[in-house]
Order: sequence, then structure tokens, then C-alpha cells
Amino acid sequence: MAFDIEMIKNVYSKMAERVDKARKVVGKPLTLSEKILYAHLWDGNPEKAFVRGKDYVDFAPDRIACQDATAQMALLQFMQAGKAKVAVPTTVHCDHLIQAKQGAAPDLKRANETSNEVFDFLASVSNKYGIGFWKPGAGIIHQVVLENYAFPGGMMIGTDSHTVNAGGLGMVAIGVGGADAVDVMAGMPWELKFPKLIGVKLTGSLNGWTSAKDVILKVAGILTVKGGTGAIVEYFGPGAQNLSCTGKGTICNMGAEIGATTSTFGYDDSMERYLRATDRSDIADAANKIREYLTGDDEVYSNPESYFDQVIEIDLDTLRPHLNGPFTPDLATPVGELGKKAKENDWPIKVDWGLIGSCTNSSYEDLTRAASIAKQAVDKKIKSRADFGINPGSEQIRYTAERDGILKIFEDLDATIFTNACGPCIGQWDRSDLKGEEKNTIVHSFNRNFSKRADGNPNTHAFVGSPEMVAAIAISGRLDFDPMHDTLINEDGEEVKLDEPQGIELPPQGFEVEDAGYVEPLEDGSGVTVTVNPKSERLQLLTPFERIGDEIKGAKLLIKAFGKCTTDHISMAGPWLRFRGHLDNISNNCLIGAVNAFGKKTNFVKNQLSGEYEGVPDTARAYKAAGVKSVVVGDHNYGEGSSREHAAMEPRHLGVAAVIVKSFARIHETNLKKQGLLGLTFVNENDYDLIQEDDTFNFLDLNEFAPDKPLTIELVHADGSKDEIKVNHTYNDAQIAWYKAGSALNLIAAENA
Repeated sequence: MAFDIEMIKNVYSKMAERVDKARKVVGKPLTLSEKILYAHLWDGNPEKAFVRGKDYVDFAPDRIACQDATAQMALLQFMQAGKAKVAVPTTVHCDHLIQAKQGAAPDLKRANETSNEVFDFLASVSNKYGIGFWKPGAGIIHQVVLENYAFPGGMMIGTDSHTVNAGGLGMVAIGVGGADAVDVMAGMPWELKFPKLIGVKLTGSLNGWTSAKDVILKVAGILTVKGGTGAIVEYFGPGAQNLSCTGKGTICNMGAEIGATTSTFGYDDSMERYLRATDRSDIADAANKIREYLTGDDEVYSNPESYFDQVIEIDLDTLRPHLNGPFTPDLATPVGELGKKAKENDWPIKVDWGLIGSCTNSSYEDLTRAASIAKQAVDKKIKSRADFGINPGSEQIRYTAERDGILKIFEDLDATIFTNACGPCIGQWDRSDLKGEEKNTIVHSFNRNFSKRADGNPNTHAFVGSPEMVAAIAISGRLDFDPMHDTLINEDGEEVKLDEPQGIELPPQGFEVEDAGYVEPLEDGSGVTVTVNPKSERLQLLTPFERIGDEIKGAKLLIKAFGKCTTDHISMAGPWLRFRGHLDNISNNCLIGAVNAFGKKTNFVKNQLSGEYEGVPDTARAYKAAGVKSVVVGDHNYGEGSSREHAAMEPRHLGVAAVIVKSFARIHETNLKKQGLLGLTFVNENDYDLIQEDDTFNFLDLNEFAPDKPLTIELVHADGSKDEIKVNHTYNDAQIAWYKAGSALNLIAAENA
């Protein structure tokens, strides 16, 4: 039976009334996205039509999910909110703090030894506040959510950008920072700017080497890493109904890489099959009763141009397999064209690793499709020329795959089966085959491939593909291999060709697991004591931020970031994950990956107080110690990538007062607002070029901070000359109140005092 079934039935009991009312209020047929949004308004039944991309709206999400790296800060903040129990169903999943090195058993043992302090903290906080806890090794948060918690027509938020994976089961699931999650945990509304809508019409059926992953790889190439910003991507059409539920999840998952608020699909037979296969027939039965409300209206899908802000059409019959990369997930190349492109760009042709798994592609179907290629290699006597690493998505999948002989196929190819965890996808990979910064190529079925992300090496060229394509490319050991047309030489010197992959949507014998890894919280956690050692290097209780105030004068430039500056550049993962619960310690990685526009180096900026060049955190701490505020300047889509609020909390902790950029990624902009910072954009993008290395910033009219009113900043250059620039912001009255209080959490704590 499903978790929280009464909550789900309650959502369904109100769905028809609310959607019918919304259709009248809006005055036209509704997309699925609109149905879910209007059915989850904080005030209940819809009373007005909201303007997409403009109106801020309060919502009431059904549930929250947190992974262990972000949960630490989220729960440390929740502990300040003054609540005895979370207001909505919430779970914590321990999947980020397990490093892939030797294999599942030794890696999990080592993680439990090195991170036991953090795991114990998360377990005790979960017990105290009524939060479901998934132990280390239980699985990757988004796969576990899809298997246990996602339900058609629901709304959830999660402290990870790939929360959007649950759209594969027809949810509106959105990645947020921990402070947003705290609002909902504390029983408060969650605010979101009403999204624009992008419709993707899928026709035909996948065939041959093409997979669901190739749909989103193609879409990423069309929309780029910022083309979905502020929008929900809704997939529909006969091609959508021909996809498996986990395939839909893959597509929604990687929607985070185009900046989309979320992605979703309408409820259909594949979702029903998946619900029943994962022991949730009660949800399927309930969903079937309101089936028409769990997908877009017929008129919408028959005439999408009239209802979506943008429409893309993809024919699955003719879609080709892709490998996207390197260094950005939107650089899309059909597999047969990659060799030529690699030679032109001097990308290493030799492939050293093939990595299969991550929250994007670790389902049973994914493993079977990749295994069908691996088995051919074994049977046809083809020795893999690259190393293999496999991360199953959950203990349920791992147990079932082992039972069905799937994992043995990979082991016969000398693959390493890692823990059911994120591993290399988020930089938790102790890679033994390379040292230093050697130029090399890897292929993986993950979602992101930013510089340094997997192994910390800026010269690792990472390419994103489907599990089966990753398997084929890794076996060949060459980036220019096209399994659809090329052959390989086996151990007997024979020329052999790989057959098309074959996958199994759901295990014929059903899913099976001995210990899924779930721990139910106490009904009454009031007696649980949560302790944090004041000398701990891993955990630190939070001190409320002081308000920045209405006057910012004499602020110094900290760094002018050049080019792509993702949350990985602002707050790296990998070895830094161990400090995610200790704000002061993790602030030592603040912006160390950002390229300074002056000198084009990383972690090397001018300290205007001393005249010396130092690391970014050192310079920021020097300014803070001297009582001098600082400013960060950035380029387009600043803060792209993960939902990690550390990328906002660290600059705030180190005395940064404002971040001024050409444009923001959605989650990061919200995180800055929540932490009481100024997130601003140039009215004139060319003003970015006016910023000089020794600049001082004077905010001339911050005392008049108001919605829709640009702010004026005076730039004072080293030679005494001045420039005056205008900056925009998207703060509404409530968000300005966060700023004036010092942070959103300060307001919550004051209200609950």
C-alpha cells in the first residue's frame, strides 16, 4: 500500500471541484500543469486567473523530499522555526555522502564510518519532527520518491533540483532551496511566480538505439540551459503515451538542465502499470476515478499553439541517439556525427570510463537495456576497452536486478557495482585511474557534465547519453564509435556488430526487496534530543543573519565572474559535501570555481584593502572583518544547476550584500532572496563591462526599495571617475520584507516566537 494514502485521497477528493472552478475562472480549457497548480492554491478554490511569468502565487504542496547534503542546512533552519512537527509529509534520503571507490559494500561501510555524525543527526532530527528517514544505501532520492511517494496530480517540492523527476508520474514536482522547504514544513504557503508553459508534442515511437534519454537530450539542444527558465515543460501526444513511466521520469529529471521550473506528463496506462508494479494499486484505483483531471484537456492537446507559450514537436520515429557535451548538457550531437565534431574540437577520442546510473537513469528498465549490450559483449567475446561503473537507483532495484541476473552480466564485463547512491554524478568518486589534470574523456548516463563535476579534473570531457549508448561507447573505448553502423573486433579477431538494445519495462516476477532502508519516525518525537557538538567540523547550529539594511555605501567588488557560473562554481560538491552542515567551514569554497574576469583565473581576486591577490573566501573574510560589505557580479544564467542554497548562504555568511548579474537561474535567485541578499540584474547588460577590478559600489536609493522599481548604483573607479547604472529586481512586498528582516527565516522565527 502507498505511503500517505489518506493525504492522496484528500487531494483527489478536491481535484474535480477545483479544476472545474479554475476552468471557469480562466475561461478556457486547461493544461495538466494548470490543473495541478490551480488545484493546489493556498487559499483553496481558484478565484482569479493568474498571469504567467508575472504573478506571484501562494501554493500548498502535498509533500517534501530532502537529500542528505541539503537536508542538513534545511533541518538546521527548521530547528529555528519553533515548530514541534512538520506540517506536511516529509522525507530525508541519505544518498549524496557515499563516495564511489571500491564497490557497494566497502563504500557504504566507509561512508557510515566517516559520515556517521551527519547520518545520526539527520536520523534524530527526522525522529523528533516526524520525518521519514531513508538510510544510507536505500537509494537515490528521486528514484526512491518515484517508487514510493510520487502520485499523479500531486504537487511536491524538494531540496534538490532534480525533484522534477517525479513529473514522470504526473506530478508538478519542483526543486527549491532549504528555506523554501522550511516554509512548507512550518505550515506556511510556498510562493512561486506562476510559470509559463512550454508544450512538447511527441509523435511516433522510440525504436532501435533511441531511448527516452534522447528526447531530453534533443530538447536541451533546442532550448539550451536557460530556455526553460520560468516555465513548466508539459509533454503530450501519442509519443508520450508510448513511453514507460521511468522513461518519462528520465525526461522530466533532466528538465532541470534547461532551467525549467519542472516538467510533467499526463496520467496514462504506463503510469498505472508502474503504480501497480510498485505496490500502489490503491493510488492507481483512486487516480482512475478522476482520470480526465490528471491530464490536459483534449482541446489543449489538439490545438497546443493556443494554450502554450511555446510548442516543440519531436517525432520519435526519426529521433536519433545523442551524446551531449562536453562541459555543458545542452551541446547536443547525434552519435554518428560526434567523431567529426570531436576531431574538430580536439576532444580526446579514447574513452576511459562508462558510468551508468544516477537519479536520471537507474531504473530497472535502464539497467536491462544497458545489460543487453553488456551481455552481447560477453557473448561475442568483446573485451570492454573502458572501465565500467554502475549505480542502481534503489535497494529495491538492486535486489531485483541481482535476483534476475542483471548485475551479474555487468560483473562478467568487469564492471564495479557501486552503492545505490549518487556517486560520480555529484563528484563523489575516488577515481583511481587518473591523477592531476590529464585530458581525458568519459561517457555517462547522468544529467550534468560541468567542468570538474564528476572527478574534480577540469580536463575531463564528460558526455551525457542513454545507459545503452554509454555501454556501447564504453565497450568500444572510442567516442567516435557509432554502434548503429560500426563494427568491433573481438578476441578471436572477428568483426562483430552490436545488435539493438532490448529492455524490460518492469520486472516480470515483480519487484522484490528484503530491507528497503526506510525508518518510520516516532509518533511523538518530543522526547528526542538533537545534539550538535560545538567543536564539530561537520555540523554547526545556525546563528540568524543580521539585516543588511537600507544603506550600502563603500561596498567592494569581491569577484566579477566571467562566463558560465553554476552552483558548482559557487559552492563545489565532491569533497566539500562533508561540510554541508557547517556553514562557516563550507564557506571556504565560496566562489572558488568561478573564473575572475580580471586575469581569467579561479580563486584569485584582488583584496582592495591590502592590494594583494588572495582567494575569494579569504578576501571576503577580510572585508567582513573590516566591516566592509562586498558585491558579486556575474554573467547570464548565474546560479544554473543544483538547488543548493549553500551557493546563496555562503556569500551571505561572508558579508556579500548584493549579487548583480545579466540574468539568474530561477532557484538561485529565490535562494538569494530567502537569505536576505539583493539579487539584481543589469537594466543594460553592457553595464557589466563597466565594472572594474577596484570598484566601490554605492547604492543611492535603496531606502526606496519597492516592487517594480529599479535601483540606482554609483560605481566609483580607482581613478576617482564614476558611472551610474540601473539594476532591476523581481522582489515583491513579501520578499522585500525578507530582505528587511535579514532573511525569510528570521521572519518565520519572529512569527513563531
